[in-house]
Amino acid sequence: MTDKIAEFRALHVPGDPLILVNIWDAGSAKAVAAAGAKAIATGSFGVAGAQGRADGEDFPIEDVFENLARILSVTDLPVTIDMESGYGADAAAVGVSVGRARAAGAAGINMEDRLPGANELLPIGEAVTRYRAAADTGLFVNARCDVFRGADAAKDGEALVAATLERARAYADAGAGGLFVPFLADVKCIGAICEGSPLPVNILRGKGGPTHRELAGLGVARISHGHQPWAAAMAWLTGQAEQVLGGDEPDY
Repeated sequence: MTDKIAEFRALHVPGDPLILVNIWDAGSAKAVAAAGAKAIATGSFGVAGAQGRADGEDFPIEDVFENLARILSVTDLPVTIDMESGYGADAAAVGVSVGRARAAGAAGINMEDRLPGANELLPIGEAVTRYRAAADTGLFVNARCDVFRGADAAKDGEALVAATLERARAYADAGAGGLFVPFLADVKCIGAICEGSPLPVNILRGKGGPTHRELAGLGVARISHGHQPWAAAMAWLTGQAEQVLGGDEPDY
């Protein structure tokens, strides 16, 4: 297992980013692996949505690990799972939950610096204790930093970058392996974060935002697709069903 964690960690190269087309179950994992993926990553929104559940730890932790086991059974690639806020009311509980992920065979996790359903970020000190508990398990912890969530990068970019880098340094000291900054498409801010972060930077790719090539040029080390593959698949399915139920033939 240690080899898988090391293998996964080594894939995070600034300028040559690991591209993760996020999956939600064993079947989607097989499809993405067959396309040539270097690693497999779940996205919590799609995982929950595929079971008719809501994002925000509404998907029970036992189901999280059952889903992980099924994914691991169909691929030898490193697998990282989105554990949202760590599935723990406090740092000790987070450590137990993340420890279970390692014992099950995961190579890494994503973990947020907000609690489920909360808009405000955790105080840095509290976030650090939770990240430290997760990192102490030995897994690669991708520390999600939501400073840009709901913010205006064009107006407040400099201050938002500074706040992000403050958290990046604290999360690095806590043992995190990567910094995930979603909801950010401003190339100037992305470049500044990549330049100043002590951790390899993960950016969420979005339609209309910087391309994979542009993100690589900015120094990004990991590009995630988040819930978008699941949402696109569901939109396609709905569209095909509408065609068929409306009396037409499907495209498949």
